[in-house]
Amino acid sequence: MAVNSARLPEAAAGRAHSCSTCAFTNLCRNDGIDENVVAQVEALLVDETSQYAEGQHIFREGDPFDSIAAVRGGTVKTYVLDREGREQVLGFHLPGEVVGLNAIHSQSFPCNALALEPVVLCRFSFRRMSELAALIPDLQSRLFRLLSEDIGKAALLSGDFSADERMAAFLLSLSRRYARRGFSPTRFNLTMPRTDIANYLRLAPETVSRVLRRFRDDGITQIDRRDLRLLDIGRLESLALPVLRH
Repeated sequence: MAVNSARLPEAAAGRAHSCSTCAFTNLCRNDGIDENVVAQVEALLVDETSQYAEGQHIFREGDPFDSIAAVRGGTVKTYVLDREGREQVLGFHLPGEVVGLNAIHSQSFPCNALALEPVVLCRFSFRRMSELAALIPDLQSRLFRLLSEDIGKAALLSGDFSADERMAAFLLSLSRRYARRGFSPTRFNLTMPRTDIANYLRLAPETVSRVLRRFRDDGITQIDRRDLRLLDIGRLESLALPVLRH
């Protein structure tokens, strides 16, 4: 990703934010941009770093959109409510991933975002990001890729799949997403409640518990409360194949 460092607007002193897992930072570093330039880009784009307590809303449906949030720590759940007030979970955002991409078109958030645990966010000004696209020619295409990933995650479980296939695809998706950010792909916390997992997978909560027990008994996973270990990635990949090929 080429960038003209000489033309970057002057950044405020001390505003460089570092996050080794951030989607935007990694895009730059992986393409060989000098870290001093990355720091300038971060200082230019980042409006603020915010902290949210477990159960606190980051934004609500209908709130005006002016920035994209990158998760630095914690897990964020996005969801909508139907006319009867029933919740439909849309997804979970992990450290290094971004929240709010689906608000770009309408300029208002089409869903709610909730902190499932203590969360730290960096907010990126979308206006500044658009301006910066003139200095970083590939930035717009990178945003499109992030949008594509977001759409792909939302469509992952839209087909007619079994409970085992859905759960396997969900766990494998988490594994791959953690791996992309430099975390362990085989051991991580299930930070989302079982009821939220069930809602997201369009399964009954008791079905989720039953499938997780079966995976444990079959030696595919090992789970202790929220601590999850994937013991047989090959089995998971075989189970998830119909979903991931869909």
